[in-house]
Amino acid sequence: MESASPSSRTAGSQTLARGILALKTIASSREGLAIQEVADQLGVHRTIAYRILNTLSDAELIRRGSDNKYRGSSGLLLLANSAHSALRAAAMPILTKLASELQQTVSLIVQEGTDAVALAVVEAQNQHYRISFTEGSRQSLNLGAAGHAISSCHPPLASDPEPVKAARAKGYSSTYGEVEPNMYGLAAPVIGDSWNMPACINVITNRPELIESAIPAVVAAAALIAAQLA
Repeated sequence: MESASPSSRTAGSQTLARGILALKTIASSREGLAIQEVADQLGVHRTIAYRILNTLSDAELIRRGSDNKYRGSSGLLLLANSAHSALRAAAMPILTKLASELQQTVSLIVQEGTDAVALAVVEAQNQHYRISFTEGSRQSLNLGAAGHAISSCHPPLASDPEPVKAARAKGYSSTYGEVEPNMYGLAAPVIGDSWNMPACINVITNRPELIESAIPAVVAAAALIAAQLA
């Protein structure tokens, strides 16, 4: 069997790199991307971008909407499930330690479409007043500290609401009563250069004094999870 020539291997690697970049760019776009926008991001002619997008569409990794913009599709779920497993495994020891330190329920929240979904939930063993919710529970990204923190992981948009801009500037988000009445929320985004999965650590409490004091620990825990995945 003849081996591929260096030039063909180089061309193949370049095509693969462009395909991966196109997929990551589309997956991170909240509004979808048109063909020309993808071509501009890749620095290639529109025709080349079209071929790459067709290949990704055939693999059901992206889909073309009625507005002619490309967005992530069902095939990404298989990749996301694998990535979620790695993220959850890295986060659990850190979440357990944080829950014990704060004596509060803490959770790892990830983005799925326009929702914030609880990937892992850890309750403190000696918690006097227990606030619990189940893994897999979801809420809109537009509400609560977790939603704002996750939204802050994305590149800035002029249309970003003020809570998202504040979370991006401060490195955390805190809210009151946005999801549950009389409850305070604190969330810090898990941000890393080696993966593209918007996520955050989230704390919900009825104790206002806990929010300010817990900020350093929650932000540090989010950074530690990111470092584990780097």
